[in-house]
Amino acid sequence: MARPFRVGIAGLGTVGASVIQILARQNEVLAQRSGRPVQVTAVSARDKGKDRGIDLSAYTWFDDPLELARSAEVDCVVELVGGAEGTARELVEAALAAGKHVVTANKALLAKHGVSLAKTAEDKGVSLAFEASVAGGIPVIKTLREALPGNRVSRLYGILNGTCNYILSRMELEGLTFAECLKDAQRLGYAEADPTFDVEGFDTAHKLAILTSLAFGTEIDADAIYVEGISSITPLDLTMANELGFRIKLLGVAERTKTGIEQRVHPTMVPKSSPIAQVMGVTNAVTIDADAVKELTLVGPGAGGDATASAVVADIADVALGKAEAPFGQSSSRLEKAQRAPMQRHEGGYYIRLTVHDRPGVAAGVATRMAEADISLESILQKRSETAASKDPHGRSGAPVSLVLITYAATEAAIRSAVEKISRDGLIAEPPQVIRIERE
Repeated sequence: MARPFRVGIAGLGTVGASVIQILARQNEVLAQRSGRPVQVTAVSARDKGKDRGIDLSAYTWFDDPLELARSAEVDCVVELVGGAEGTARELVEAALAAGKHVVTANKALLAKHGVSLAKTAEDKGVSLAFEASVAGGIPVIKTLREALPGNRVSRLYGILNGTCNYILSRMELEGLTFAECLKDAQRLGYAEADPTFDVEGFDTAHKLAILTSLAFGTEIDADAIYVEGISSITPLDLTMANELGFRIKLLGVAERTKTGIEQRVHPTMVPKSSPIAQVMGVTNAVTIDADAVKELTLVGPGAGGDATASAVVADIADVALGKAEAPFGQSSSRLEKAQRAPMQRHEGGYYIRLTVHDRPGVAAGVATRMAEADISLESILQKRSETAASKDPHGRSGAPVSLVLITYAATEAAIRSAVEKISRDGLIAEPPQVIRIERE
């Protein structure tokens, strides 16, 4: 049998430990598939003495991960350190410069430096594989890069962060507040002590930047992504969404438009009949709209040691087999600089919840401002508490009530302008809630 394919792993957290266990468990299958044994030969982490539940005595330990990257006993470096700069970047650059294949799960690194790293890998004739960087165990990168060359992708959207989907699912099913669900997610280990990166949409944005490049053949442009998080979503919004036939999900959306490639991350109302609306808990999902396959939805575990490690091992197996795909599906020199589509030009339906003063003429004033902005309303609902309604024989108390508008297609600029004027008119008692609607 051929010489073993030697793997060095930098970063021995949950994913790194799981990669070692899967490689050991699947060693015969991987050897048959690759035509040679796949063996871990070297490891590196910050704390050598930490109990990880695995025996590391058979592997060469490197205190310095850069030494592992340059080691003569390593053919493929697996980077599981994390972060866009510092050790992770230096490690990957050193490995590629030394002519080593690289497998990484680092979406932040790829979102910022993916194109330059891909160019180095191409120049050196080695692989840069990153299936695990987006959507955990879902093979969405392989699907975009290898399975859809006969398709022109028009839109890609998905649930790319399990923490946010877990929180929104719990809020909807149990009527809990965002703060209550976040606290529980932190207790269960689904959310970090500082959850900002997840709940404010930045994790999803990094993943979307990678998928956009693969889907549209463009250079990664994370700075072009419009980002909103889920911290402003209330139980009332979820209740209203349900009554209107929608669910609220944090989506990453990339779409080809007349004005360029639109990239956005924000809470989104999706029809309950859509496949992506059925995805609850920590599960991820990605829908690809293309001319030949029409609509393709991939659903699966988006995080966790085993799911992410599964994707890492799949990349290791491909590299060991000698599959050296261009990292972004084509030469990095052929990736186009995408024309950014300004968010103000986004056009679609909107859910607008206004907390208005319950008095005559308010609804008419709101409708007038919408009409002035050429915004057509599909429906308008008013939610008044029974207590407030009982105070006045005409059902009006003067206390704030919720007025919910669903619009037909309108531009972001028109919606923002109308809402700003309504606010200046003194018709609302609280900041408005605006959520975009993504139709099937």
